Amino acid sequence: MRKAKPKKRQILPDPVFGDVKVTRFVNHLMYDGKKNTAFEIFYSALETVKAKLPNEEKSALEIWKAALDNITPQVEVKSRRVGGATFQVPTEIRPDRKESVSMKNLILYSRKRGGKTMSDKLSAEIVDAFNSQGGAYKRKEDMHRMAEANRAFAHFRF
Repeated sequence: MRKAKPKKRQILPDPVFGDVKVTRFVNHLMYDGKKNTAFEIFYSALETVKAKLPNEEKSALEIWKAALDNITPQVEVKSRRVGGATFQVPTEIRPDRKESVSMKNLILYSRKRGGKTMSDKLSAEIVDAFNSQGGAYKRKEDMHRMAEANRAFAHFRF
């Protein structure tokens, strides 16, 4: 490699829960550097999640983490050219990328949802992901299905 690897930036924990994972999620959620707005959306979404699942013994943060775990893919397919053909090669995902992909999928499918505010949409998607359904969960299942279908090309791994 010609250039040096860029340094990993230190992410500070969020003010309410003291969790770095929350800040990472809010950074993905944020538009135009509006971090306060993104935090407000996230915290109000967690309050709504707690209201929607009152009989759950877990806290709203634990429900959110469980929802993220439910939509975290283990494998993905990457395109690889061998000769003249392009193969979809299934590869395992690095842990940091797994987290990032699951957060981005949750936010993407929250934005696509119907609803009044972003916090409503996000809370609905979190509840769906916690119950192993919804768009983000379907996306994970599709990724796994694609990897399973192309398992024959696993020997082309990078």
